[in-house]
Amino acid sequence: MPFVEINVKNEIEKQRQNNPEFKKAWDESRAEYKLIGEMISLRKQENITQKELASLTGNKQQVISRIERKESIPTIRAFSHILDALGYANKCSVINSTQRKLKIC
Repeated sequence: MPFVEINVKNEIEKQRQNNPEFKKAWDESRAEYKLIGEMISLRKQENITQKELASLTGNKQQVISRIERKESIPTIRAFSHILDALGYANKCSVINSTQRKLKIC
């Protein structure tokens, strides 16, 4: 059977439109991924390696790597600890869920 080329973005959008459970899970994961992406940017901006960040947070480098590859989602406490080690703090805002937006300050 030959391989079929698909447009992943189109397939995801179809699933989001046709499957409410998928849409909810997908949308929730985007917020997590955005926060992790910001953490990665801050780490690189501060010229800190994964190994150095792991040492600063009392973790192994593999833990930081798994978080950055989005294989592991840290708890809010762990995420705050990582940001603190980078010299930053997190600020959370609570908004009306009908707005379907995550406000990151």
